[in-house]
Parts: sequence; C-alpha cells; structure tokens
Amino acid sequence: MSLPNCPKCSSEYTYEDGDLLICPECSYEWKEGELSQAEEQVVIKDAVGNILADGDAVTVIKDLKIKGSSSVVKVGTKVKSIRLLTDSSDGHDIDCKIEGIGQMKLKSEFVKKV
Repeated sequence: MSLPNCPKCSSEYTYEDGDLLICPECSYEWKEGELSQAEEQVVIKDAVGNILADGDAVTVIKDLKIKGSSSVVKVGTKVKSIRLLTDSSDGHDIDCKIEGIGQMKLKSEFVKKV
C-alpha cells in the first residue's frame, strides 16, 4: 500500500499511526482523504490584517533591502497587481513587479493594502 505525500511539505516519507498519517519532516498530522477548509484555502493577510487577493495594490510599510544588491525598496512604494504565492516555503508570499526595480517577491507582513 502506497501512502500519499504530505499535503503541507510534499514529503514522500509519511507513515501511519493508527488512523492518522504523519509527516516526519514537518510534523504535520492528518487523516487520509480529510483536509480542513482552512488548509484547503490559504488566507494571506497584510501587516494590519486585511485579506489580500490576486490583483490587489499594496504599499510597502518598511524599507526593504534587496538581497545581493545595494538597492532598497523605500517606505511608501506602491505595488500594483500583486500575485499571491500559496506554496512558498521561505515566507515570501507575494510576487510582484516594482517600478524601477523589477520582478521580486515580498513578505505580506511588510505591506499594507491600498
């Protein structure tokens, strides 16, 4: 019998413990064929708790250094047409294009919905 991969981290090393399936890599536990509504639909919120959606416009609320560059995304920079990333493991859950800088990923905790 083949066990399903972990729905949270996609690990193939899941195992059974009674009626639960357990992932040894991320410690996630679930029942086979059962996911709660919260896990099926990921909700991404901005720094003040507003729910974000694809296509929203946001404003950066903190100076953000760009890794590998001397450039900085300044406070108040407006970003239009964001795209949400639900499967990001590094915490960057917004994909966007910032004018004058280009394509980059942001963390939702550093933006506010316009």
